[in-house]
Amino acid sequence: MAEPARQLDTIDVRPVFTAEDAAAMEARFAGVATPDLLAALLAGELKGRVAAVSSFGAESAVLLHMIAAVDRDVPVIFTNTQKMFGETLAYRDELAERLGFTDLRVFRPDPRLLRLKDNKGLRWSYDPDGCCDLRKVEPLRRALMPFDAWISGRKGFQASSRRALPRFEADEGRLKINPLADWDKARLDAYFDAHDLPRHPLEAQGYLSIGCAPCTSKVRPGEDPRAGRWRGWDKVECGIHVPEKPGEEPAF
Repeated sequence: MAEPARQLDTIDVRPVFTAEDAAAMEARFAGVATPDLLAALLAGELKGRVAAVSSFGAESAVLLHMIAAVDRDVPVIFTNTQKMFGETLAYRDELAERLGFTDLRVFRPDPRLLRLKDNKGLRWSYDPDGCCDLRKVEPLRRALMPFDAWISGRKGFQASSRRALPRFEADEGRLKINPLADWDKARLDAYFDAHDLPRHPLEAQGYLSIGCAPCTSKVRPGEDPRAGRWRGWDKVECGIHVPEKPGEEPAF
């Protein structure tokens, strides 16, 4: 009697979330207050499947405070590019401790790739896209591997390229959530005041969007909050929000 043919193992490579799924979530949570949205997802269908990604920048405390109010065990991912302001690293530790997060995950660039592609640490000065890809995009991709969804702190008011920002997007097969997409600066400031949240120490000096030290400058009156990032370069994003071509920003 012939043995039955062995069933071959298969790997499901279909994305967990598609653009259609993101659109459905956008419709489902239309008009839902941000804290309620986070509570529904973090304590519900995304529990154990989602991480928060934070730069611990000028406005990060608002979203992190809302997340902590729902679940302090949600993993918080921070990519230390090894070009960060010392003030940002101190603020990260202060804020994470104050809010009580139990799972702060710090990811750094792959040292082997740094030796190959940025041995002198100066790539930011002649190839900022390549530097961001090496120091931020690649580490974050590793950090997100265990998760089906992630939370971003982007806001629509921050730059002209973000004005049509949705609350939900599909990103490399994951669901990317932008809970503060429709928040403006006045609303953020009011939240800081209402909850007595600490400010990033560089904000008072005119740094309204804070990234790596070599590529961050003070914002001038009347400029977009992100105008101080990569000043002098035709670049407005680090690449983690442009999954189609990491390190590059598409035309809008």
